[in-house]
Amino acid sequence: MKRGDHISSYYPIFLGLSGKRCVVVGGGQVALRKVRALLEHEAEVKVISPALCPELAQMAEKKIILVLPRSYNDGDLEGAFMAIAATDDGKINRKVAGEAREREILVNVVDAPEQSAFIVPSYLRRGALTIAVSTAGKSPALARKIRTRLEKDFGAEYASLALMICEIRSELRKQGIKVNGDTWQEALDLDALTQMLRAGQSEKAKATLLTNLERLRRTKTRDGASRYAC
Repeated sequence: MKRGDHISSYYPIFLGLSGKRCVVVGGGQVALRKVRALLEHEAEVKVISPALCPELAQMAEKKIILVLPRSYNDGDLEGAFMAIAATDDGKINRKVAGEAREREILVNVVDAPEQSAFIVPSYLRRGALTIAVSTAGKSPALARKIRTRLEKDFGAEYASLALMICEIRSELRKQGIKVNGDTWQEALDLDALTQMLRAGQSEKAKATLLTNLERLRRTKTRDGASRYAC
């Protein structure tokens, strides 16, 4: 790697935002996208901007979001868990980032990863399954392109599969059976299971997975090395 080619390392993490105050500074289309994503994750959203795009104005009228119809001022991040600076004014964005750092608040400055404490990946959701793609802020377009390709490979059947696995894990735990990660990896025949789920054969898929787990349990027990130790 050449000098200057170092890529900042970001720690991948999924944050629980339900009920947490998130402040978005800006009222345009970029701010709208950020607000929609925050609302999707059940955050309490406050928008600060002297002007709002029509969609944000409608959200304000319906009291979906709280709006301060003015420019950003020092102190506006009081009580915030997260802040997003999404204006087209670099000076204001830097001001938001500075206050966030002083208050130790997570902050993202749109299109300025060097001023941000975190960056937002391109992601897709299939029920409980979330797949995120990031290029460390180097090429959002590439991340989006990869995500678009993944969307074709991961359909609604993966949402059903995640739910089915959760149900099976719960049933096994009630029986006092714990399965470790390696055993699950061997038992999960993704091609077969997703094909069944796409065909609406959920019960067959569940029975197949249970059979795989039982077969592995018997094999490991005979070998004297059971993997049922979560």
